[in-house]
Amino acid sequence: MAQMNAEAIQARFERTRVTRSAAATRALGRRLGTLLQPGDVVALEGDLGAGKTELVRGACAGAKVPPAEVSSPSFAIVATYRGRIPVHHADLYRIGDEDELYGTGFGDLVGGEGALLVEWADRIPGALPPERLTIKLGHHATLPSVRTIDVVGLGARPAALGKALLAAARPARRAAKRPARAKARATQVRRPAGAKPRRSAPRAQVKRRAPRRTR
Repeated sequence: MAQMNAEAIQARFERTRVTRSAAATRALGRRLGTLLQPGDVVALEGDLGAGKTELVRGACAGAKVPPAEVSSPSFAIVATYRGRIPVHHADLYRIGDEDELYGTGFGDLVGGEGALLVEWADRIPGALPPERLTIKLGHHATLPSVRTIDVVGLGARPAALGKALLAAARPARRAAKRPARAKARATQVRRPAGAKPRRSAPRAQVKRRAPRRTR
């Protein structure tokens, strides 16, 4: 059993993605929400204002959680939302150590019936299982709205989740170009089979008068 767990942890996925607006960060979270399954643990890391809560709101939307229920649980530590699956949202910003976190009942949520999203997970790293998906958001040096997002999945399921998350982002850009092409094709006039191409009407010939000779 220990050997099987070791082999599962060896599975690893690591990739970096860039988002150029808060809406794009939320859209990435929405894709995450559509992929979440019971037992998934997602650690969110990054400085203040990096977009962790924005990504959580998107994930809750993707998991069909009513928007009015979603809030930042900075004071409640843990909030549970009901969507297509339970989504547990924890914020460890105000937690000092593992003993304080233990008193909140946080440990009962890990690997439970729902998915667990943890903001400021790097403050208490030992509170999370090694098999998890870690998403680290960072500010761009010169562009305020741009975020670099490092996605690391450690373990078979987290690695597959990370791969699916970033793979899902690619077809969206391609699909956006298809309607324009389809519309252009639709505007083209199709001729019946065997029909001869129409000839354009001959241009009217304009007679030019010869210049008068001066005497």
